[in-house]
Amino acid sequence: MTDGNDQQSIKGRLQEGVQNSVFRDKGLLDPDTVIDEDRIVGRDNQLDDIITYLRPALQGNRPPNMLLYGPSGTGKSLIINAVCQQLLELADTQDRRFGVIEINCQTIKSHDRAVYRLVENAAVEAGVNVGVPESGVSTDQKLNRFYEILSKNFDSVIIILDEVDLLVGRQRDPNEEPAYSKLLYQLSRASQLGKIEGDISVAALTNDPRFMENLDGRAESSFNPQDVVFSDYDANQLQSILERRRDAYQDGVLVEGIIPLSSAFAAQDHGDARKAIDLFRKAGEIADRNGENEVHEEHVRDAQKEAERDRTLTQMQGLSTQKKLSLYATAIVPIYSERNLNAVPNTIAYRVYQYLTDILDTDEKSRDSYLRYMNEAETYNFVTSEKRGRGYGSGVHKEYTFVDDPEVVAETLKADIRLEEAESEEELIKSVVNAQIEDFFEGN
Repeated sequence: MTDGNDQQSIKGRLQEGVQNSVFRDKGLLDPDTVIDEDRIVGRDNQLDDIITYLRPALQGNRPPNMLLYGPSGTGKSLIINAVCQQLLELADTQDRRFGVIEINCQTIKSHDRAVYRLVENAAVEAGVNVGVPESGVSTDQKLNRFYEILSKNFDSVIIILDEVDLLVGRQRDPNEEPAYSKLLYQLSRASQLGKIEGDISVAALTNDPRFMENLDGRAESSFNPQDVVFSDYDANQLQSILERRRDAYQDGVLVEGIIPLSSAFAAQDHGDARKAIDLFRKAGEIADRNGENEVHEEHVRDAQKEAERDRTLTQMQGLSTQKKLSLYATAIVPIYSERNLNAVPNTIAYRVYQYLTDILDTDEKSRDSYLRYMNEAETYNFVTSEKRGRGYGSGVHKEYTFVDDPEVVAETLKADIRLEEAESEEELIKSVVNAQIEDFFEGN
């Protein structure tokens, strides 16, 4: 148990961290924050379309269903939520009972669970009890309760199904329709079938431009949405997005070049605004963590490495130890090489792998096994490969190039497969890597 002085010390450290932070309003750098319209950038056409489609709700008419599609981080959730927030405020001033019910389908595993989540969120929006248990009753009973809540509390409702294509459900039969198809059919037909008093509109958000092709014919016909297409942001648009969130930071803490660098990194990663904002925030967190009162380019670069490391770790967690060891052996070749070596010949990497198995006293797999492991790494987009000729009569070999920084890959794997044990041998490993490189090039 700690004494009073220790408790005070903890409080003091917490307060100091708040007072000395580079952030003024960190919430502005949460990608899911519903932001003011003057912070929306590069989405004028999409904004105009959604405003046009939702305006009928203020006139006592039913808005059309909508399909918002485009890559991750291109503003789909941002725009629909920003418009709906303004619509809620306007409807309230006109005494219109308008509601917004939203679910994210990413973690929902079944049609039944999706319906229950809709009931829960509708009950919260209406300020009433859920009224049905999560289990022990049929999906139809839950759906009827959902319709009951809507009928009693709203004149018009828009239902937002984010990442709708991930609501596949438990398809025991390959020909069985996915859960999202069934749900879209039920929601789209509710008004026509007299299930509710009032209007339901559905806005489905997806990354899949071919989403409609997977719908059952009945669902496609009843859903019949207006399409709103979202394309990737370019570097200039990403820069404008971050500029409009600059006030998340204290005045004068952002060194010149921070925003362009954050935008450039995100633009390389398919124009994802979420990643740009995340990188911009992480740079500040690193500055805070280091006790610094300014955010520099090195913080952005460190944030990018952290993001790559997190993504790489998530992808690599399912690989076996031998696969990780093969990947690690390949990654350290360009790191330790005294030559400017970006593409790694498989011959060199396999010999380094053999040396590492000896140091770690673990099983040594064959060259064919190593090549299979690296082929799998290529399917996961850790590396790309190219075949190279070694001269007349010498055959061909594969060369591997890492998609992410090989240092990030190596650091991630080092902690994951007890390679800390080999740290005392680092200089020897470097010499082995360079000896294999020289042997390889002298032989060509």
